[in-house]
Amino acid sequence: MRTFENMQEWVAFRKTLEGSVGFVPTMGALHAGHGSLLQRSVEENDVTVLSIYVNPTQFNDPKDLANYPDTLDADLELAQKIGVDYVIMPGYAELYADNYRYQITESEFSRELCGQNRPGHFTGVLTVVMKLLNLVHANRAYFGKKDYQQFQLVKDMALTFFLDVEIVGCATIREKDGLAMSSRNKLLDARSRRLAGQLNCLLRSHRSDAEVIEQLQALGLTVDYVITRERRRFAAVVVECAEKTVRLIDNVGLQKA
Repeated sequence: MRTFENMQEWVAFRKTLEGSVGFVPTMGALHAGHGSLLQRSVEENDVTVLSIYVNPTQFNDPKDLANYPDTLDADLELAQKIGVDYVIMPGYAELYADNYRYQITESEFSRELCGQNRPGHFTGVLTVVMKLLNLVHANRAYFGKKDYQQFQLVKDMALTFFLDVEIVGCATIREKDGLAMSSRNKLLDARSRRLAGQLNCLLRSHRSDAEVIEQLQALGLTVDYVITRERRRFAAVVVECAEKTVRLIDNVGLQKA
C-alpha cells in the first residue's frame, strides 16, 4: 500500500494506473462500516483508493471539528489489511487553494433534515467530494447509507454534472444493539453509549414520529429531528457525554402497513 500526501505527485501517478478504480472517501477514524466499503471496492475493482481528510468546511460547529477522532495509524493498518492499494491524504492548502471561493451548492434537499440546522454542511460535503472525485477519477465511489441524505445528494450531483463515476450505496453496518457504526461512537462513554443504543430500536418501532421524539427526549436525548419521508425514517440526536456532546444520525426503511 502506498500513501500520497502531495496531490501533484498523486495526479501524476494516477495517470499511470490501469484497470478499474474504486474509491472510498473518508474522514478517517475508520471502523467496520468503512471496512465494508473498502472490502467491496477491493472485490469489485482492480485498484482501490482510500482518502483520509477531515474536511473543515462541512463543520458548522468548531467544537465538533476539534473533537473529531484521529486514529491515523490504526486507519492505515486496517486499510492495508483489507487490501487497499493507495491512500491519499491531502492538506487544506491543496484542496482549497482558492480559500473556498468556489463551492458546490444544492438548493432543495440539502436544506432539509441534517441541512436544516447545519447551515453550509452539505455545501462543504459536496464541494470536497467533487474535488476528491476529480482527483481520483474512479470508476466507482462507495458511500454508506447510514448517511443516506449525503449518499443521495452525492449521487444526484454526479448525475447532474455528468461525472463519469458510479456512486454505489452500501448497507449500514451496525453494532449488536442496532446502533449504526460511526466514527463519533468512539466519543461515547458507557452511559451515553447505552442511551445511543435505543435510537435504532425506536426508529424501527411502529410509533409515530412524534411518539419516537417523545421517547427519545424521555431518555434524555436532545432530538434534532425525526422525520419520515418516502417510506424511510430519518433521525438525528445529540447525546450528552461528559463535558462534550455527540451528534448521531440514523435512518431506516419502513415496511408498508
